[in-house]
Amino acid sequence: MPPARPFWKGYLKLSLVSCPIALFPASSSSERVSFRQISKKTGHRLKQQLVDSVTGEVVESGDKGRGYQIGKDEYMPVEDEELDSLALESTHTIDIETFVPRSEIDERYLDSPYYLTPEDKVGQDAFAVIREAMRRKGMVGLGKVVISRRERIVMLEPLDQGLMATTLRYGYEIRDAKPYFEDIPAVKLPGEMIELAEHILETKAGHFDPAEFEDRYETAVVEMLKQKQAGMPPRKEAPTAPPATVVNLMDALRRSVQAERPAAKKGKSTEKVSRQSGKRKAG
Repeated sequence: MPPARPFWKGYLKLSLVSCPIALFPASSSSERVSFRQISKKTGHRLKQQLVDSVTGEVVESGDKGRGYQIGKDEYMPVEDEELDSLALESTHTIDIETFVPRSEIDERYLDSPYYLTPEDKVGQDAFAVIREAMRRKGMVGLGKVVISRRERIVMLEPLDQGLMATTLRYGYEIRDAKPYFEDIPAVKLPGEMIELAEHILETKAGHFDPAEFEDRYETAVVEMLKQKQAGMPPRKEAPTAPPATVVNLMDALRRSVQAERPAAKKGKSTEKVSRQSGKRKAG
């Protein structure tokens, strides 16, 4: 069920076609285990206080403001009303400026996903027209929207009967990969090594199902908390040994193929790999 109130409300616009829309967060962290800061002496929860950096006095929440630093220990006050007066169109309207193939969007730019829905029955036809046009063309729309006093690039794509809106990072927010990868040497690998690795990949091939994945660390934390609450001593797990260093890569790949192969297909697959290896040696 969607939340009682949308995260953002406004309009979706394509040229002269527009419709009222609502934006809802598509992800949630409410199910995660969370901790509170407490006093080790009393066990009571701690409260954070705002303290004036010069006078050392505690500042009440009603006296808290926003300021822009213009010098050492000098700040220019900025009021909420002044920020709200910056009336960009994207504050209330997502204007689809361009359409691009989804494959052109580098995954590093993807930030936060949202569900975008029509806000009332009057605009449902316009909403559906925009959605189906993108679906037929296999394109995603790019626009801008102001969220939390920041204008974000947003990518729109059809999802079921609605749209998924994903905020994108700006180019300057993405670190250049070159400094991280430029020292990795180019390695010429024997074809047999790659084919053995490909065979291991094939035995592990499947389809993505998020329900199959579990945060095992969080599960262990929950179990530890249950035991602690029940007055039981926490169970200490044996430390996990690091993987052994591979000395002979070819031998490790061959043994991996044997380990990953289903028992029923072991004989047939072994024969196939041996035959392929024999042909390469003969050549």
